[in-house]
Amino acid sequence: MNAAQKIVAFVVGLAVLFTVAVFVGRVIGPEGGGAAQQAPAHEDSHDADSEAYTLDLAEDRLKAASKVPLRFRILDAGGSPVTHYVENHEKLLHLIVVRNDLAGFQHVHPVLDSDGTWGVPVDLRLAGDYRVFADFTPAGGPAMALAADVHVGGQYDPQPLPPVEATSMVDGYTVTLSGSAKAREASMLTLSVSRGGKPVTDLQPYLGAYGHLVALRAADLAYLHVHPMGEPGDGVTAAGPDIAFHATFPSVGDYRLFLDFQHAGVVRTAEFTVSVGDGETR
Repeated sequence: MNAAQKIVAFVVGLAVLFTVAVFVGRVIGPEGGGAAQQAPAHEDSHDADSEAYTLDLAEDRLKAASKVPLRFRILDAGGSPVTHYVENHEKLLHLIVVRNDLAGFQHVHPVLDSDGTWGVPVDLRLAGDYRVFADFTPAGGPAMALAADVHVGGQYDPQPLPPVEATSMVDGYTVTLSGSAKAREASMLTLSVSRGGKPVTDLQPYLGAYGHLVALRAADLAYLHVHPMGEPGDGVTAAGPDIAFHATFPSVGDYRLFLDFQHAGVVRTAEFTVSVGDGETR
C-alpha cells in the first residue's frame, strides 16, 4: 500500500463507565481513497502500535446502487490480512458509512471470510464521495478506528447541513436532545425517546446498549463513537426514555449526531445537527 493511499488517522480516547470512544481526526479534504493509516485507540497506546495496521479497500470507485458489495481487509505491519479479532459490543467490527455531506449514514456489520476479507452490502444510491470508518480490536492489539474514502459515480447533488434542532423524528418516534456540548471537555448529552406523545420505557438492547451515538464534525468528518452510561441488566440503567452519554468534542464547530436505538424489534436512527462552542449547545 503506497503513501498516496493512506488518507487519515484518528486518535481514540476511551472513558466513563460503559465505554466512551472519541476519535479526533486530523483535517483532511473530501478527495482520496484506497487505504487508511490508523492511530492509537487508547490514550496510553504507543506509536508503534498505532502505525501497525491499514485499511485496504478492494475497490474505491463504485457504481451507484442500493446494495453495493463493499469488501476490504485490515492489514498488519507486514502487509498480511488480520484474521483474528476481539468482539466489541457483540460484533467483531463496526462499519460506519456516510457521504461527505453527512447524508446517507449507515452503521453495518460486515462478515469476515477465512482469508481476512470483510464484506457487506451498503446502500450507495446517492452519487458522491463517502467516508468509510472501520471500528475494531485486533487480537493482541489495541482498539482502533481506520477510515478511507470511496467514490460513487453519477451526478453529485450535495445537501446542505440541516439546521440545529432539539428534536428528530424517525418512523413515528420523537427523539429529544438536551444537555450541553462543549469543546475539549466532557459533555453530558441526554436523548429521550417518545412515541405518540408518550415516553418509550421499553427500549431493547442493541449491541449491548440502549443506544449508540456517532458524531461527525461537518468540516472534515472527524469521528466520535460514543456509548451510553450504564448498560442493560445492570440494575441501575432504565430502558428509556432517556439515554445518557458523556462525549468530548475535539473542537468548536458543527457536528452531525446519529443515534441508533432499538424498539419493537427494529433499529432506527435519529439524526441531529449540533453547534459546539465554548458554551452550551445552541
